[in-house]
Amino acid sequence: MTREQIEQILKDSGVMLEGHFLLTSGRHSNRYMQCARLFESPKYSEALCAELARQFSDVKIDLVAGPALGGIIMCYEVARQLGVRNVFAERENGVMTFRRGFVIPEGANVLVVEDVVTTGGSVGEVIKLIREAGANVAAVGSVVDRSAGKVDFGVPFKAVYSAEILSYDADDCPLCRQGLPVVKPGSRQIKK
Repeated sequence: MTREQIEQILKDSGVMLEGHFLLTSGRHSNRYMQCARLFESPKYSEALCAELARQFSDVKIDLVAGPALGGIIMCYEVARQLGVRNVFAERENGVMTFRRGFVIPEGANVLVVEDVVTTGGSVGEVIKLIREAGANVAAVGSVVDRSAGKVDFGVPFKAVYSAEILSYDADDCPLCRQGLPVVKPGSRQIKK
């Protein structure tokens, strides 16, 4: 797929938003990639997850894993494209963990996926769990890389769409200084 085709899917599916947003990382941004909207459409999610899976066709992958909530559908679809199992990690008492009987086989080559990478915090937590289980993190993949490749996971990292989308520390946000209301996508307005 070309970058233009990918951008068109992101626009058509309502993924690209503009405004003043509170990111999961706690940072603020004038753009938000609401990838949950991508997964409303099987046609779009299949196309972009297939594109991501193709980027790892030369890597031995035994399992796909990712963080809940954003990674659940994506884990499934990328794993389906690769013909392997998938699992997801979720927070329990604020700590990322594999629950629901999910097992990471020792020595398995795991592809970690996430819908959007900004700072890489959630992916880093999943990587730690995989390594603690004695498995190998083969690579990381995402639909959107907001850092334009600046996040380093210590393993190959590929994204379907990569762009530097600026984010600001909440205490030094020019959008806050302009008095623009900040919104946490998927929730109500939280600050005026």
